[in-house]
Amino acid sequence: MHSTVSLKYRWKLFRDIVRLMPEKLQSSERLRPVDLARAHGLSPQAIRNYEEAGILPAAERSAHGYRRYTPRHAAALTTFLALLPGHGHRTATAILAAVHRGAPDEAFTLIDESHVQLLADRRTLRSVESALRDLAPEPEAATAGTESGPGRAGTFIGPLADELGIRPATLRAWERAGLLRPRRDPQTGYRVYDASAVRDARLTHQLRRGGYPLEGIAPLLDQLRSAGGREPLAEALGDWHTRLRTRARALLGGAAALDAYLERYG
Repeated sequence: MHSTVSLKYRWKLFRDIVRLMPEKLQSSERLRPVDLARAHGLSPQAIRNYEEAGILPAAERSAHGYRRYTPRHAAALTTFLALLPGHGHRTATAILAAVHRGAPDEAFTLIDESHVQLLADRRTLRSVESALRDLAPEPEAATAGTESGPGRAGTFIGPLADELGIRPATLRAWERAGLLRPRRDPQTGYRVYDASAVRDARLTHQLRRGGYPLEGIAPLLDQLRSAGGREPLAEALGDWHTRLRTRARALLGGAAALDAYLERYG
């Protein structure tokens, strides 16, 4: 059972949302598609499409077949636009369609799934940051050739596998998966891992130890390569943090708007 405080808060929130609507959307009992559209910079056809998708509840029709919208439709549209930044178009559409079908549990499940995805993305970010922190400084063997090593800067598969504590077959498997790109020694044909390949092998090793799937590692390595190294990637990770915070706030805002809509219209 809802407390009096929470009910008052939700009703205040809904009033705040409604207050943001143009006056006509609040007071008129009958609204045209163009009235809803203009308030949000949309086209009348978009409003009709939203109704067909279930974003808006079904509208009554006049004797001539024209749609008759009400302040409830205006509130539904405002709620959809609040859900959109956090959930994306497809999920936000499905949430309101479920509400208007009388299936609130389905809508709540979709909201839960968006939060689960956000949590998974946070864990991925932490895994990447942890793996980057755990990368040891590149050993001399990985950056300069030796008399017994490859002719150019780099290291062979055996020493690298020993350093990581894995089998050479694992490094070959990672190469087949597109994660590693060693060059071949022109005289012997042996794999040679230069500094960037050693870095990629270490990062892959750290992520695999954390349970990260192979198919998810390749995009991260591509981002590391395109960023030009660890320091530029650190800036990209900072942007990633910002995007996650923005999405989290958007999910909260969408939930509040939906709760206020449900409190008013059920």
